[in-house]
Amino acid sequence: MARRPQPRTARHSMRLVAVIAGALVAGGAMLTHSGASASPLATRDPLANTIRSADGAPALGVLRDHSLNANFVDIAATPDGKGYWLVGSDGGIFTFGNAGFYGSTGSLILNKPVVGMASTRDGKGYWLVASDGGIFTFGDAGFYGSTGSLALNKPVVGMSDTPNGKGYLLVASDGGIFTFGNAGFHGSTGSLVLNKPITGMQSTADGAGYWLVASDGGVFSFGDAAFYGSASNDGLTAPAIAIA
Repeated sequence: MARRPQPRTARHSMRLVAVIAGALVAGGAMLTHSGASASPLATRDPLANTIRSADGAPALGVLRDHSLNANFVDIAATPDGKGYWLVGSDGGIFTFGNAGFYGSTGSLILNKPVVGMASTRDGKGYWLVASDGGIFTFGDAGFYGSTGSLALNKPVVGMSDTPNGKGYLLVASDGGIFTFGNAGFHGSTGSLVLNKPITGMQSTADGAGYWLVASDGGVFSFGDAAFYGSASNDGLTAPAIAIA
């Protein structure tokens, strides 16, 4: 996969970039599963529902004994890293540690499945995004627009919020980027022929750039997001589904 070289502009973000294969991750806590992907294009296998932690992050709960209505598709951490939310494709929310519950779409009939989430910077709300780009807001998360009424070329697979929480970005499986609120557009792969579909995105700490990851581990960087490498040549045994 082609990889965008690091731009010549100065780098202000020291954020660690990690490609996650076969796991959903937030703040070092990982939800491992048996191959299900955050991409609606991929076959969704049953999840193992096991939460593991790395680098000192607390694993604050497991769901082994729960009967779930839908597969998990994303995880978000609280600001202090002492809790997290899990979201299912039906928009059902599960809270652990100091993560608060502010609502869900678990009881609604959705037009399309939920594929991602992002939490507000104070941890008192969150956004859910569906594969048609529909946005659902809870708690103090603001609504700044959606693509729910548009005919998209490819489904939305993830989202990321801006540093002050007054905007967000959506990414489609072809790498097309949709910006809302004060989110800036810094480029996309929407016009490229990709080896594998995009499965996730992550914004830089200052919101002036972002990374996209494809299912083969290829990484594309835009704005002030630095390129540190990728897993596209590593022969992954499971698709890359997220980047953090």
